[in-house]
Amino acid sequence: MRLETTLSKHVSMDGEDRMNSANRARASKIVKGLVLAVVLVAPALSQDLAVRGAQVHTVSGAVIENGVVIIRDGKISAVGPAQVTPIPAGLRVVEAEVVTPGLVDAHTVVGVAGYLNQDHDQDQLERTEALQPELRAIDAYNARERLVDWVRSFGVTTMHTGHGPGALISGQTMVVKTHGDTVDEATVVPFAMLAATLGEEAQAEGKKSPGTRGKAVAMLRELLVKGQGYVAKKAKGEDDFMVDLRLEAVAQLLAGEVPLMVTVRRHQDILSAIRVAQEFNLKLVLDNAVEAHLVVDEIKASQFPVIVHPTMQRAAGESENLTWLNAARLADAGIPIALQSGFESYVPKTRVVLFEAAIAAVSELGNERALRSITLGAAEILGVAQRVGSIEVGKDGDLALYDGDPFEYTTHCISTIIEGQVVSEGSR
Repeated sequence: MRLETTLSKHVSMDGEDRMNSANRARASKIVKGLVLAVVLVAPALSQDLAVRGAQVHTVSGAVIENGVVIIRDGKISAVGPAQVTPIPAGLRVVEAEVVTPGLVDAHTVVGVAGYLNQDHDQDQLERTEALQPELRAIDAYNARERLVDWVRSFGVTTMHTGHGPGALISGQTMVVKTHGDTVDEATVVPFAMLAATLGEEAQAEGKKSPGTRGKAVAMLRELLVKGQGYVAKKAKGEDDFMVDLRLEAVAQLLAGEVPLMVTVRRHQDILSAIRVAQEFNLKLVLDNAVEAHLVVDEIKASQFPVIVHPTMQRAAGESENLTWLNAARLADAGIPIALQSGFESYVPKTRVVLFEAAIAAVSELGNERALRSITLGAAEILGVAQRVGSIEVGKDGDLALYDGDPFEYTTHCISTIIEGQVVSEGSR
């Protein structure tokens, strides 16, 4: 009624002197029609939904046979067996054989790198300098990139994306939902991690790029020392203090507000990353970590998590010692892990974490831990487990629906739901 009163007042004020009684009557009908339209549209915007599954994998708890998930206002309001979880009248009901939390891709460049594989949609790596912590993912992310739709159609609802490997510090990353027409609509965490690379991938000829491993680590340490000086000077409030965008990002790193994510492959680079993180008391996330299986004890002692390389990554170059058992070996040791789609430099430009987890599952990781590695395990490493990663009351209504075992190659993702909205439908 408040809307009707406001609109009536607006119409009356806009043309009060010119309106005759007939026009006022016509305006009144228009206002009532608008109010009715708002009432009719409201349920569609309320994001209320019921999902039934022959199996509901909550991840945080036991699998629920013949389960029900109720979503109200975009959040999970109830979950449990159908016999004790009634579906309120009027809710749309979606059914599937298997329901899982929306999948979380722990590391990708989707939305920053595009499917066309042309210069204009490749913003994942700026090659002009080795150290660029000021580059923000939110300034490059394309929410309408077709690869976002593609991975979403397989059940991926959350991605950790941004500047990719290839520079000593390539820039910032972000966490997004795979829905929304703008970066603001998609963003969950605008500055999630600072992306770095150690190893041959970060080495290049030229004064501004490291040519050896020793030079790379020295340049990284030098930047962190400069960051410490910048923080100290800023704290003093000196008159000549000038804001430095690079060091502002490093300051957040030193304060523990964001982790340093280091893409490493060789075991010596893994150990170098750990050494630097411990020296500067940084939060560290090891990324890719092909030879992690060779230094399991050292990684476990450091207590740093690992975003493991895509299971089916090519075993070439610095990845020559790759094994499909890497994820299982780390998980067996109690090291927090997540799986990722990573980055492909060729068409179709991205892997799908669902398939990578399926291979890891049969490579001794097992179905339960494999599913966790692309849901709750990934969400915990990314710092967003309070919102996504498991089917629990109060969390976002993000679900993936399948017509069978998600890790079986004949299974299809039939629906993807983000915050109660069915954003993808059909067999993929």
